Amino acid sequence: MRRKPLALALALAATAFVATWVAPASGATQEAAATAPAPLKWGPCPGANPPKQLQCGTLKVPLDYRDPEGRQIEIAVSRLPSQKPEQRRGALLTNPGGPGGSGLGYPLALGAGLPQQVLDTYDIIGMDPRGVGRSTPVTCDLTPTQLKRGAYPAYAHGPADVAREARYARGIAEQCAASDTAWMLPHTTTANTARDMDRIRAALGEPRISYLGASYGTQLGAAYAQMFPERGDRIVLDSALGPRGYDVTAFRLLARGMEDRFPDFAAYASAHPGYGLGTTPAEVESTYAALARRLDAEPLGNITGTLFRGLTLELLYSDAQLPELAKMWQTLKAGKPYPFEPTPDQENTAASRLHVLCADSRWPRHQLAYQLNVAVDRARYPKLGASTANITPCAFWPSEHREPPVRIGDRGPSNILLVQNERDPGTPLAGALKLRQALGQRARMVTADQGGHGVYPFGTNTCANEATTTFLTTGKRPARDLRCAAG
Repeated sequence: MRRKPLALALALAATAFVATWVAPASGATQEAAATAPAPLKWGPCPGANPPKQLQCGTLKVPLDYRDPEGRQIEIAVSRLPSQKPEQRRGALLTNPGGPGGSGLGYPLALGAGLPQQVLDTYDIIGMDPRGVGRSTPVTCDLTPTQLKRGAYPAYAHGPADVAREARYARGIAEQCAASDTAWMLPHTTTANTARDMDRIRAALGEPRISYLGASYGTQLGAAYAQMFPERGDRIVLDSALGPRGYDVTAFRLLARGMEDRFPDFAAYASAHPGYGLGTTPAEVESTYAALARRLDAEPLGNITGTLFRGLTLELLYSDAQLPELAKMWQTLKAGKPYPFEPTPDQENTAASRLHVLCADSRWPRHQLAYQLNVAVDRARYPKLGASTANITPCAFWPSEHREPPVRIGDRGPSNILLVQNERDPGTPLAGALKLRQALGQRARMVTADQGGHGVYPFGTNTCANEATTTFLTTGKRPARDLRCAAG
């Protein structure tokens, strides 16, 4: 999400609270998942100059797992092979986040950051989830103007702003429902992507598969561990959503993430007075509020107050982005436009994100619920709350043939490690703690005293990184939940 507002976690990397276990949705689903597909055939990856060390292939999977012999779609898969066959344990399936983010090139990015012993232990596997990129893609026919608006609803100052946003959100939902890929609407879900993951496992010839997922990838990993508990090996969930995944509550919680993380930037900006944003953290906070008000009243180029708030959140995802965030504020404070243009793949990113968010769970349908949420969150989390509590296209999403969400619980093998920053703007600690509680003795949690979105392997906290590497290479987790001091 920075210039590419829906996928900052990707760039930085390359860059139903119920404590009961439930089986897959039906006997047909279990049978389809258990039937081994043809082995993957590896070849060069797509692109003008594909990296030689990364291999790619495609896999056919059912559109609807209740009809395993029916319409098929393609899933694009990649592999960074272990160079030490004698040390290889198996395959490590990965996901960098989203929803809507491509993961096909992620193994190559991880290859630059993972310790050598992890690279020797596993073939690193990537994928474009269903609906995304090189897999069978979805569209909502979003226009450049719609994409330039950014990923967040308008910041609502009152009920009239919610009503205005509802008209816009309804229009987006209707575009998705009228698109050429509307047939994928009920099937582009986290549960079906987890089923696709098990098909990948089978096509790799692996009886069990390990997993490393970040951000939304934690929802995918938790769903896989719930639906296929005996087929997961070592599962790492980095920067976790709550047990209900990316639902309306998690979306509202982004405003809490902004509040948790903002002091880190305020300290940075005030320690660098050359930016002109303030010489104390309080002055930096006042600058934020003044810029947001000014841009609400009079946008600069296509930078509205809402987009300014959203870009600020997304540039808080990494300490490495804080200088860029300060420069953005400096530019806008001087009354100059800040360049912001969607990238060519942004339409698919935005469309596939909506497909998953809106199909995975039920969002409130009535404006009154959002008006109340906005009033609460504008007071509780003033920097962003009146945006993330506002109405989205999910309120108007088609609900036919919707599968119940995957319920995360504590039944199953004890083979999950959660790693989490204390001041994570994208998946706040408050949500991760709820997932930890829901998983019970299935999980251990490592918490790092640092800010930003994403811990492993690109973070700087040695304690958290070493604990994760130890688990992936030896299977040993901390005996109890671990808090890692800063550094």
